[in-house]
Amino acid sequence: MTTTTTIVTQGRRIRRRVTWGAVFGWICLGIAIAISILPFYWVLRTSLSMNSALAANSSSLLPVEFNLGAFARVFGLQSTEEALAQGGSGAEINFWQYLLNSTIFATLTTAGAVFFSSMAAYAFARLRWKHRDLVFGLFLATVLVPPIFTALPNFLLIKNLGLLGTMFGMILPYIFMTPFAIFFMRQFFLNMSREVEEAAMIDGASQWRIFMQVVLPNAAAPLATLALLTFMGQWNEYFWPLLVSDESTRVLTVGLGTFKSQSPQGAPDWSGLMAATLVSAVPVLILFAVFGKRIVNSIGFSGLK
Repeated sequence: MTTTTTIVTQGRRIRRRVTWGAVFGWICLGIAIAISILPFYWVLRTSLSMNSALAANSSSLLPVEFNLGAFARVFGLQSTEEALAQGGSGAEINFWQYLLNSTIFATLTTAGAVFFSSMAAYAFARLRWKHRDLVFGLFLATVLVPPIFTALPNFLLIKNLGLLGTMFGMILPYIFMTPFAIFFMRQFFLNMSREVEEAAMIDGASQWRIFMQVVLPNAAAPLATLALLTFMGQWNEYFWPLLVSDESTRVLTVGLGTFKSQSPQGAPDWSGLMAATLVSAVPVLILFAVFGKRIVNSIGFSGLK
């Protein structure tokens, strides 16, 4: 059985049949969207609930005894006595310091990774040198190595350099080239027209000047996409900062884990933890909402203008 819908476009009527298959597809899509949104809603519901009442009303779909005390605890606007009265753990979280550390960590690693990976990708795509493709294949093969295998060597290196507990020690393993970023940018450079570069070379421009003033401006779209993807990944990084950071350099993901473990009353402050998680996710959600379309469009870019 099918139904017919009429769409009016510029004075013309276009008849489009709606089949049961299309209806079933839309239903499945709606279910998938609902399943994807449910965890975010549950985080919001928990953060707006009274922590002391959550256990007795765990199946409620609405906030339990609605209040904003959890957000007050996150921002340091609530005393220990008030937090305990609302069922909080009484533990403190230096949210603003952790947020600043996460911003510095994600921004610097993103800037370094994108810049140096672009340089390496340009060398693999444009420069001709012996065994170039072999080296690229070996470098790309490192994607198959689990990050946990490199954690211990990197930790020992940072320790021997005396950089434990420093921001530079956290940034150093990420600031240089990454295989995915090199592969991503290399595909763009391979499809970029050589005419502009050849014209600049005829005018006497050096290879470095061509890269900085010709290649990078033309690669603004994929660079922005790569920067956003890298920033989101670094913002959520947990294991490496946990290994090398201390209280002064602790990032938000590690701080949330520490906050969860500090439970003087025997149970975690779920409302406070969800409130902190929600606030920490806001910067990434804003970035993705603003630049999400660019990410989708740039994944299949051709490199030609």
